[in-house]
Amino acid sequence: MKRVLTYGTFDLLHYGHIRLLQRAKALGDYLIVALSTDRFNEAEKNKKSYFSYEHRKMMLEAIRYVDEVIPETHWGQKAKDVEKYEIDVFVMGDDWAGKFDGLKTEVNRPLEIVYLSRTPEISTTKIKTELKL
Repeated sequence: MKRVLTYGTFDLLHYGHIRLLQRAKALGDYLIVALSTDRFNEAEKNKKSYFSYEHRKMMLEAIRYVDEVIPETHWGQKAKDVEKYEIDVFVMGDDWAGKFDGLKTEVNRPLEIVYLSRTPEISTTKIKTELKL
């Protein structure tokens, strides 16, 4: 079984998120989403989510492309997650292009790293700006 891992906040879930998850799932058989916790978002990313971690997790778990949701609690957990969950493909949006290439040398397993293009006309930031949130 080919296992895929991606990370994100997935706040104000929209069709761009769904497309990303659909394309990530197409790269393997089992998709794990590491979801940023509220504490991690506030303390490390300097952002506040509209929906709580539990609500964002519930929504992700309802999406047919997502097989498992795990918490992302700090920046440095990615190599450990790749090892622990026996990940074959690490996926991020193309706004992170090149930033995780070094992960291949941090893990003791073959790892493919894929940066998927975003849906340009939609983003959580755009939604928040337009709604004045």
